[in-house]
Amino acid sequence: MNSSRRPTPHERLHGPQAEPLPAVLRAGVAYTRFIPREELQGFSSWMPDAFAEAPTIIQPAQPGAPHAAVRARADGERAPGPPVPAWPVHEAFSDSAATPAAGSADAPAPEASAPATPAPDVTAALAAQRAELLADAQQQVAAARQQGYQDGYRDGLVALESFKESFATQTSSQMARVLQALDDELGRLEQDMAASVARVATELARQVVRSELQVRPGLVAQVAREAVNTVLMSAHHITVLVHPDDHALVAQGCEEALAARGARLLAQPAVSRGGCRVESDAGVIDAQVATRWAQATQSLGSGVAWDDGGADAAEAGGDA
Repeated sequence: MNSSRRPTPHERLHGPQAEPLPAVLRAGVAYTRFIPREELQGFSSWMPDAFAEAPTIIQPAQPGAPHAAVRARADGERAPGPPVPAWPVHEAFSDSAATPAAGSADAPAPEASAPATPAPDVTAALAAQRAELLADAQQQVAAARQQGYQDGYRDGLVALESFKESFATQTSSQMARVLQALDDELGRLEQDMAASVARVATELARQVVRSELQVRPGLVAQVAREAVNTVLMSAHHITVLVHPDDHALVAQGCEEALAARGARLLAQPAVSRGGCRVESDAGVIDAQVATRWAQATQSLGSGVAWDDGGADAAEAGGDA
């Protein structure tokens, strides 16, 4: 039995001085397997400063014999390190060799992907969602239009009521001013009419009184009697003054009244005819026609004096 150690496949391939594969290569291989000698076609030794030189092809060594570099450096530099086999990585690492590196010339260009066509169910869902959104938007527009119409109608009613109130207030104020002006005009017209009527009435009354005194001169006796009876009962020294033309009429018609009060009858030219003047210690009573006429016209609001138109009346009486 031979006790010598059998060479390993690595020793048979690279010789006893050959070193194992670098750690970088071992760490980068996700899947490794034993490569039989029959699959090895050739390998080359790699050195750091040999990029510009042609790779050195190392022939596989015979079993049990160490391998050596076919070509050595002629300049006497150090011998190259253990050769790195130019293994057919496409066989050793089929998974890595099958996929070309990104950016390499051999890598096929990626095909332009066509736009994905949505599935029918997705298209239908999008269409339904779009229709729902459109219907919702239409409802919102209709609601906004209705709300705007209602707001505008309400604002219009408020504006109309405000206009009606302001117009009614303005119209009522204008009518009040017009009515007040009419009332003032009517008041002035009534005053003018009343003054005119009173003036006409007093003028007629004056003419009637004058005519009555001329037709019935004995009325002066009645005037004197009423004046004497008006004097207070406690009065003394009563004197009745009449016009000289009326003295006989008063003495005849008022004799009893004068005797009862102890009054004296005297003729006085200053007293107007048709009237008398009664004097006593209690006061004076003026019963002349002019005085009584002034009192009557003052109560009527007329300023017509008794002497106004006296000449006309006398002339009218003389003509008669």
